[in-house]
Amino acid sequence: MSNKHTILSALKQSALDQHAMPTIDVVANNDDLVGQFNASLNTVAGTLHSEGGLAALQQAVDELIQQNMQVISLLDGIKGNRQVPETAHDLADIDYAVIPGDLGVAENGAIWVNQPSHRVTPFICENLILALAKDNIVANMHQAVKQVSLQPGELGLFIAGPSKTADIEQALVVGAHGACSLNVYLY
Repeated sequence: MSNKHTILSALKQSALDQHAMPTIDVVANNDDLVGQFNASLNTVAGTLHSEGGLAALQQAVDELIQQNMQVISLLDGIKGNRQVPETAHDLADIDYAVIPGDLGVAENGAIWVNQPSHRVTPFICENLILALAKDNIVANMHQAVKQVSLQPGELGLFIAGPSKTADIEQALVVGAHGACSLNVYLY
């Protein structure tokens, strides 16, 4: 018997019996989900804008455009000064990307984004703006994972704050691998 077969045989003999996964009962704290979401978002270096809705977001985008920033919007009703390009390579100079968020999680400030167009958009822009409906905030990840789904070939991800790393000399660096800031507008 070869070494490979010896190893595989030993693994089969030591394999654990299949057991059903345990039921985990999590009691969700549904009190003031927007307040919990705001506190969690602040913890991960994000900023929440809870007043003014989409009108406040469009005003902020207009101010950015007046400052000669390049703004792309993937959110219906919000107009940037750059169109969605045909290739992701044309996103390299985007200062701000406005993207719809589908679901917010109060316990950690994460936002589920089901990205319909260029997958690189939330990562290549210098600053990220997510728009989220106030009614689409759940208390915890247990509730969130029950509500999200993807079709084959789609990209979906939870975004929690701007890009961060602390592996360089144990110093926190924001924006090292993606957006330098995250602003979330509730509507």
